[in-house]
Amino acid sequence: MKVRASDKMIDVMSQWGIDNIFGLPGDSVDTTIDAMYRAQDKIKFTHVLHEEVAALSAAAQAKLTGKIGVCLSIGGPGAIHLLNGLYDAKMDHAPVLAILGQVQSKMLNTDFFQEVDTHVLFDDVAVYNKLIMDHNLCHA
Repeated sequence: MKVRASDKMIDVMSQWGIDNIFGLPGDSVDTTIDAMYRAQDKIKFTHVLHEEVAALSAAAQAKLTGKIGVCLSIGGPGAIHLLNGLYDAKMDHAPVLAILGQVQSKMLNTDFFQEVDTHVLFDDVAVYNKLIMDHNLCHA
């Protein structure tokens, strides 16, 4: 039986005690949004009106509860808007997980619409910073 990576990610976060994710839905995070919908009994999705609010809310939750705060954004400009809240979390040593969308793996490094090198951009604010991609789509 195949297991979707997005479903497994939500399952792991639930095991970590994460019960809420702040963010905005969008095309590059659709699979994660769908996984949260399938697991809505485990993790709540709080839809905010701006990505900066998502990151600041995740940081505030982490500071107030001691639990990992989680924010979610599409790639490109949406991801960039998370930075203020993530720096806030970093300065106060609050544990926050940021889940970012990205253009399709096969479109990376092609100057595709709204492609931003978030891996480099988030390096200063992140303790752990990894790009996850579909290796099957990266080979021609």
